[in-house]
Amino acid sequence: MSIYRTPEGQATIHAIYDRQLAALSIETESRMVSTRFGETHVLVAGPPSAPPLVLLHGGNTTNPTTLAWVRPLLKKYRVYAPDTIGHPGKSMPVRLSPRNNSYGEWVADTLDGLGLSQAAFMAGSYGAGILLRAAVVAPERISAAVVMIPSGLVSIPWRTMLFDLLIPLILYKLAPSRERLIRILRPMFVGEPIAEDVLEITEAVFRHVQVEAEMPRNVTKDELARFTAPVLVLAAEKDRLFPAPRVLARAPQVFQNLVAGEVIKDSPHFIPERHLPALNERIDRFLSSQAYKI
Repeated sequence: MSIYRTPEGQATIHAIYDRQLAALSIETESRMVSTRFGETHVLVAGPPSAPPLVLLHGGNTTNPTTLAWVRPLLKKYRVYAPDTIGHPGKSMPVRLSPRNNSYGEWVADTLDGLGLSQAAFMAGSYGAGILLRAAVVAPERISAAVVMIPSGLVSIPWRTMLFDLLIPLILYKLAPSRERLIRILRPMFVGEPIAEDVLEITEAVFRHVQVEAEMPRNVTKDELARFTAPVLVLAAEKDRLFPAPRVLARAPQVFQNLVAGEVIKDSPHFIPERHLPALNERIDRFLSSQAYKI
């Protein structure tokens, strides 16, 4: 069963995707690879001979939004950014369960389709939970991991889930308006302006997509017993979905080779553009360190 309500709605999402990608002015290749769950669309950018870096985007949004965050890294890394299967984008529109290891198996299949035996990974929000499922299923395929504003380590606080996300979403569905759309997004921006392109894709997703309401299941230490790759955890100081103190407290409990757990100061869940230069520099230092042997 498709995540899209109608074929017309799917076409609308794809049109927004194409506009977002064009606006980035990034030279990309478009590939389709086969997985056991269906075809997966991958955007590829950066020097062909550069070290591989796989980028996993957030949930219920499109790949170009996250690709824009790593623009500086495209000079040094061959970035592979798959459209998460079962989420808005150009991959097979069939949802996988976040409760089991299906998403981890999908990542492994995608690496096979790209001809990558191993790669470094960078993932944020819902994508971080997917990365952790891949670390359970195929830990040997991950050479290093940057885990940002992550699901999969801690759950969204129930007050945030109920009062900041669920109730506003119900009210929006009953009577859609720009003001109610902004109220849904506000916990992810916390005082920061919400860009028009974010409002556009969010409104389109709520209108045309069966929204994924469940986050990937939290990983356990036992599940990660075979995962020994170096890990950098980046939590956002003002993140109301995955609060930084809880994320940084849990990270050393589950990761055997936690290189660092750090806070992105003065940042909500959706990382503001002003933080991106320093963020990319920190990620590059981690990936280029002795801990990450290319």
